[in-house]
Amino acid sequence: MPVKLPLYFDNAATTRTDPRVVEAMLPCFTEVYGNPGSRNHSFGWASEAAVDKARGQVAGVLGADPKEVVFTSGATESNNIAIRGVANMYAKAPAGSAGRGHIITAVHEHKAVLDPCKRLQKEGFEVTYLEPGRDGLITADMVKGALRDDTILVTIMWANNEIGTINEIPEIGRLCHEKGVLLHTDATQWAGKMPVDVERDAVDLLSMSGHKIFGPKGVGALYVRRRKPRVRLTPLVDGGGQERGFRSGTLNVPGIVGLGAACEIAAAERDAEGPRLLALRTRLEQGITKALDTTQINGHAEKRLPNITNISFGFVEGESLMMATKEIAVSSGSACTSASLEPSYVLKSLGVGDDLAHSSLRFSLGRWTTGEEVDYVVDKVVAAVNKLRLLSPLYDMHKEGIDITKIEWAKH
Repeated sequence: MPVKLPLYFDNAATTRTDPRVVEAMLPCFTEVYGNPGSRNHSFGWASEAAVDKARGQVAGVLGADPKEVVFTSGATESNNIAIRGVANMYAKAPAGSAGRGHIITAVHEHKAVLDPCKRLQKEGFEVTYLEPGRDGLITADMVKGALRDDTILVTIMWANNEIGTINEIPEIGRLCHEKGVLLHTDATQWAGKMPVDVERDAVDLLSMSGHKIFGPKGVGALYVRRRKPRVRLTPLVDGGGQERGFRSGTLNVPGIVGLGAACEIAAAERDAEGPRLLALRTRLEQGITKALDTTQINGHAEKRLPNITNISFGFVEGESLMMATKEIAVSSGSACTSASLEPSYVLKSLGVGDDLAHSSLRFSLGRWTTGEEVDYVVDKVVAAVNKLRLLSPLYDMHKEGIDITKIEWAKH
């Protein structure tokens, strides 16, 4: 059966909205259009009921109480509310002074975590940036070694968006609870795809986004623990006091309903979808690595999301490879940084050299990815790499057994 071009292999950047989600959203534009804050008439009541249903659907995929779900515009806002909200609420010293508190994160977090942490450093907080090994893994032992008496927050993503490596979040959560430190996790690539139980996993704050799980863009959620311990946050935006005062503003009812539907579908289909995606990812990786030498799969060999693979192609420039396979949508980094000409900071944090980091592509599979599409991608990528390597004198030297790393190039 021929595949329909172009092919979409960039589901870690965003996903197509599931038609079932769109169907659930449509009434909210023309029928259930009241403001859920308008509690004095039936239009507001109907919208409030729709939001309440969605809150329960999101809570269900997280193992949370619906009252612990705060709706946001997406994971970036959720991350900022969690990180900056905790920092300012639990600060050890007044604003404008040093010694306000200590935060632990990792160097290969998403920019939506790194940038708020950098801002907090300018405001008097100290931040420790953990460095992963070559597998990209952040362990509980790493966090334990960085904890201090003044640590107020640990923020570690559940799974990395570029390499798919899964961090030890439950173990880190239990450690943080023992030490009386709050744990926030950016679960953008995890929630809705893999099992979550915030009680079992000892998570205090969790960020997620609708458009990563076949829901709409512009909507997300922040889980905020209400008991043992009760997490308090300083809001970033003041206004009408919606969402427990953590996120004021009129609620995006269509988006929220879409997020709820996406969560319900993801929960129902997750057990079957995970193994299917893993089989397709393995088919993709094996097809490429068996046909091409000097390729490298980045990230942990086993502790990796089933739908993401990041592959470096030696002696090939990543942008050239993307141009040679224009009918396949892939990424040379995260969607938020792919416009940069710099090699991926995530790969560089793993110790991947500039040459391989520049030659890396992320393939991310989704709900509608098929085996035929995977086979097409394998054939197209292998052919493109072989063609580009024909133009590479360095690859010729490599085939002759010359160690290129030991060549002393002439300086002009």
